[in-house]
Amino acid sequence: MEYIIISITVLFGASLTFFSGFGLGTLMLPVFSLFFPLPIAIGATAIVHFTNNIFKFGLVYKHIHYTTLLRFGIPAFIFALVGSFLLKFIGDIEIVHRYEMNGHWFEMTYLKIIIGSLMIFFAWFDLDPRFDNLHVKKEWIPLGGALSGFFGGVSGHQGAFRSAFLTKAGLTKEQFIGTSNAIALIIDVSRIIVYIETINFAALSEEKGILGAGILFAFVGTYFGKELVKKTTLKGIQKVVGVLLFLLGTLFILGIL
Repeated sequence: MEYIIISITVLFGASLTFFSGFGLGTLMLPVFSLFFPLPIAIGATAIVHFTNNIFKFGLVYKHIHYTTLLRFGIPAFIFALVGSFLLKFIGDIEIVHRYEMNGHWFEMTYLKIIIGSLMIFFAWFDLDPRFDNLHVKKEWIPLGGALSGFFGGVSGHQGAFRSAFLTKAGLTKEQFIGTSNAIALIIDVSRIIVYIETINFAALSEEKGILGAGILFAFVGTYFGKELVKKTTLKGIQKVVGVLLFLLGTLFILGIL
């Protein structure tokens, strides 16, 4: 059963992330956590996410907008290191509220409330027609990189902030996808440098089947996402990003993710 659930989740997440620039890690970690201890789940998520980004990079690298990549990617890399090191010293994050729903307990923390609120704020820019012609000024792009990198290092959810800024950066659809993927790969490398000592490779080696299925279906989902993206517009991608930001932000605030 776990093979089916994980494969479907990764397939859907990889297809979705090709459009939105985020979503795969957000979906994978909770699902892996259902079947494995958290250290194994984190390691499996990191490996599938990283290998899938390498595969996607090979498909879209020709469309990278290098000026945006440098302005966004350099602060993203630096602040991902800062966030990753901070995570190692945070310890238990203070719980604001804990509640039960359908036999499951959920915890609301300050970190999740901050991340969720920022996601909803950026969703507003993508969904409100009054901001359709709004573009992020060049001087604000490094701030997006810093936010994306920092929260990527702290919680692993860097894609939402990256996409929120890049959809308003004046890029074409192809440039958005290529540049977003390159930045994701940069942040993945930054996080793995810090996380490498915490990944239990011995335990992961005992789950080769699950890990292999995750990587395989991530590749398949990415391939189908590449084919489907030909039929959409940048405006359509912006709306997908906005809706996902709003939904994920709400789930974060409620402590469900």
